[in-house]
Amino acid sequence: MNSDDNSGTNSRKKKGLSLAKKHNLTGWAFLLPAALLIVVFSFYPMFQAFILSLKKGVGQNLTWNGIGMYTRILKDPTFRQSLFNTFFYLIIQVPVMLVLALVLASILNNKNLRFKGLFRTMIFLPCATSLVSYSMIFRSMFANDGFINTVLRNLGMSPVGWFQNAWAARFVIIIALIWRWTGYNMVFYLSGLQNIEYSVYEAARIDGATALQSFLKITVPLLKPTILLTTIMSINGTLQLFDESVNLTSGGPGKATMTMAHYIYNTSFVQSPNFSYAAAMSIVIMLMVAVLSLIQMKVGDSRE
Repeated sequence: MNSDDNSGTNSRKKKGLSLAKKHNLTGWAFLLPAALLIVVFSFYPMFQAFILSLKKGVGQNLTWNGIGMYTRILKDPTFRQSLFNTFFYLIIQVPVMLVLALVLASILNNKNLRFKGLFRTMIFLPCATSLVSYSMIFRSMFANDGFINTVLRNLGMSPVGWFQNAWAARFVIIIALIWRWTGYNMVFYLSGLQNIEYSVYEAARIDGATALQSFLKITVPLLKPTILLTTIMSINGTLQLFDESVNLTSGGPGKATMTMAHYIYNTSFVQSPNFSYAAAMSIVIMLMVAVLSLIQMKVGDSRE
């Protein structure tokens, strides 16, 4: 009897273990296709780009160059200019855009607001606009005879050469970015606000809290994970900014508005091709994105 019971118990354990293994294998089977795609289309190209950045030459005539391309980056005035431009956009545009998106989300989350669905759609619509199309729209609006200068003339002010002045051109890009992406981030904040019970705001109002106090003491702390997510995405996107520099200002005047991604494109396809140098700059951008993301995640992590 005892031997039979023991054998029955062991067989049930074996069956239980095999079932658990089957579950694990099933999970890995579902994950494997996505993991393979990430490896093939993300990690493998990054590895090949890093290897290419350590070489020099054209086509098949590549020779080992070590860190030569990276030392060249440190001496390249055009890269320093594009780095300054990119971080200027980041420092000005990202905070303004995220604060504006958060304020708009808080306003449009009011259950007593009429036509809020229409307002949400109107603010989000720029995100559905083609990057090339909206760049062309802003280019025509800020042209010498465009809508903005026409308004300035009607107000008795002198027109501005928006694309002839470096700082004016940079601010045109910033305005375009804010217009394009504010609604996109607003949707994330609206989604987070839907998870906050409206009774919390009603209780705060009964206790005498103003709208600003409710915003700072309730909305912002409870949306901290969403704010962290949108901050990381916005910074990563700005560091890889390309379309606006190419289509809106063409990097000009001179190279005053050129971004790092635009410079990499020019190095690869517009100027005499130098894929090794372009790969080195791409690796530098990737490291910047990774380091800034890690810092933000570390700072934003509230867990003990």
